[in-house]
Amino acid sequence: MDFWATHRDREKRFFRQLLIGIPIGLLFSIPILILLFSGKLWYKRADAVANTQTSPVVLVVAVIIITAFIAVFYKRQQWEMKEQQYQELKNKEAKQSKLIEEKQQ
Repeated sequence: MDFWATHRDREKRFFRQLLIGIPIGLLFSIPILILLFSGKLWYKRADAVANTQTSPVVLVVAVIIITAFIAVFYKRQQWEMKEQQYQELKNKEAKQSKLIEEKQQ
């Protein structure tokens, strides 16, 4: 609990969430690239259509956006879960200290 109390503000920062969450984001975006590039091997017509209609720049930008979104979303969700646990434990601790004070009186 002490760790979270001192580090919770740092963990909430957008840039930190983005940097730490990038590996998770890449787990979602790399399979997309693999499927697109492996299409050359198993479906020639779809590959030809994709090469004429899509720009590589658009593909790279889309993969970067997907990676960033998943990274930030995942880390924010983790932060919210930890914050909720922290608040619950803090409330529980306050109730217990209140009960102890009442018993002493």
